[in-house]
Amino acid sequence: MIKKIPVADLQLGMYIHELHGSWLSHPFWKTSFLLEDPADLAKIRHAGISHVSIDLKQSQGSLTQSVAREEPVAGEGYNDQASVMLHETKAALGSFQNELKRARALCNRSRSAVMKMFGEARMGNTVSLVEAREVVDEITASVSRHPHALITLARLKTSDNYTYMHSVAVCAMMIALARELGMNEEQVREAGYSGLLHDVGKMAVPEVILNKPGRLSDEEFLVVKSHPEKGREILLRTGDVPNMVVDVCLHHHEKYDGSGYPHGLKSEDISVYARMGAICDVYDAITSNRPYKKGWGPAESLQKMAQWKGHFDPVLFQSFVKVVGIYPIGSLVRLKSQRLAVVIEQNEKSLLKPKVKVFFSVRSSMPLDQRVVDLSSAHVEDSIEAREHFENWSFPYMEELWQSAL
Repeated sequence: MIKKIPVADLQLGMYIHELHGSWLSHPFWKTSFLLEDPADLAKIRHAGISHVSIDLKQSQGSLTQSVAREEPVAGEGYNDQASVMLHETKAALGSFQNELKRARALCNRSRSAVMKMFGEARMGNTVSLVEAREVVDEITASVSRHPHALITLARLKTSDNYTYMHSVAVCAMMIALARELGMNEEQVREAGYSGLLHDVGKMAVPEVILNKPGRLSDEEFLVVKSHPEKGREILLRTGDVPNMVVDVCLHHHEKYDGSGYPHGLKSEDISVYARMGAICDVYDAITSNRPYKKGWGPAESLQKMAQWKGHFDPVLFQSFVKVVGIYPIGSLVRLKSQRLAVVIEQNEKSLLKPKVKVFFSVRSSMPLDQRVVDLSSAHVEDSIEAREHFENWSFPYMEELWQSAL
């Protein structure tokens, strides 16, 4: 049976019968094939194609079977009532503020669990996969309810818990990115395990080097660069770790142009999961405050990452931007009204119109009474004019502005 569906509902394992659109709109020379590669799914979603037809008989997996149980398509029509109801239910269950309350407790539990697992690794013992699965399952559930809540809270790190909260943050982002790419539930969880354990090799790095507040010497940097291979050894010693989790641990510092380490892999030679891990790892690292460097703003970080040609898979990076938002929570922006504001909540329907907290007038160079403005509201005429870099302003309370909304 052939069924026409929106591209937003397309998933891995579906057999594409037809891509609805001019061949100039997409990069595929063939229009009938089994969709197996997350990168291909991302390309289709970014090609401007609105609908595809899938062959249910040739498709694979239980998710496709659930599509078949919906009302069949008559001719070219498509009944998306179930899809609309699903989105409305998710919105009701996953409001940002409600999920933040759950996510705070989850952050604490996850950090404690990671500290315990990594502590065992530092002592030469095996990592508890049972504990890792429990953490990933809880984070997956949180991301399903609202993807931004846990990702935002996990950015709030101290120098003492950086490595552990970094693992939690990368886990959450890997899960959200896997969902954006249309991966099935098993693949989503495997992405989560990969994010949670990607830096376990740092437990083989002396703490005096790992937590050094100043610049590392060449010798110290070589020690730090050994952590992917050390992590692989730890995971193999643990046993029964999915191969892809080991692969991400070993290759999350590879770069798309082949200039990364430890093996200088290039392009498609790097697994999709490792390419995802590279993006999530770098984003969380550069937006976090460290003893030797203050973190960049989220929007500024995305801008800089987009300029690092050859560093990341460009298609996966576009999908990642959709996950965290064009203006992620905590971003400093200038509005057309020449007021400065920080982004405090995403608008799922329009990434360009988040909810912001206005606090400063550029024209008068004076603080304003802090006020929350929903840029997507029909009666609001203001909009974002540009990103602003934190270092261009000497506000001592920037982080408190967006954190107070959490």
